[in-house]
Amino acid sequence: MQSTGDPDIPAARVGRPRDSNIDTAVLDATLAVLDESGYSGFTLEEVARRAATTKPAIYRRWPTRQHLGLAALAQSLGAAQGAPDTGCTLCDLNECLNVFVAAFERMPPDVLGSLLADCAHDPELRAAFMTTLFDPPRAAVEQTLDQALARGDLREDIDRNLTLDLLGSLVHYRASFGHAPTSEAEIECAVEALLQGIATDYPRLLEHSRRMVGDPQVHNLHS
Repeated sequence: MQSTGDPDIPAARVGRPRDSNIDTAVLDATLAVLDESGYSGFTLEEVARRAATTKPAIYRRWPTRQHLGLAALAQSLGAAQGAPDTGCTLCDLNECLNVFVAAFERMPPDVLGSLLADCAHDPELRAAFMTTLFDPPRAAVEQTLDQALARGDLREDIDRNLTLDLLGSLVHYRASFGHAPTSEAEIECAVEALLQGIATDYPRLLEHSRRMVGDPQVHNLHS
């Protein structure tokens, strides 16, 4: 870069402004490479070629390959969804986890586990992975649990963090290793199994959820 010769002008003002079109092109190219070649085939050379830019231009925006991968997956994950609050604990937990699953299903397959392994050696990268991909959906589930506790639907003595991990483990495990899909029916079974242990009155919650969805079995309970 050519100097202006004026020591009073900050160096940052001499260069060209950052092109947001390059950012978008690089992120889109990264997702395409991850989708087609997996994490093992994810190279900055290929991303730069597809985005019609250069490796230095990428490095000016993302300091490492891992940072670029995280940014691209965060774009795929989308904006954090707010926790549902219908007054039905079973319904809200089911919906929350289904949104969680749908978000991860938008990501390229077989990438999360490899990216986590590639970030594990560096505390800053591992923290970035957790903040970018792990914490947002977990926060939505946490808010749903807090709403249920405030309604008195859950026992006050539950271990909140352990319950969060139990609810999210099915989704995280399958999203990370990609060995099996997670259906709405499986989520419903998992939520029901957990609530049977932590709800103050599980039969009441079950009946409430069936009323919310217009399940005819509710009428049979009182016949």
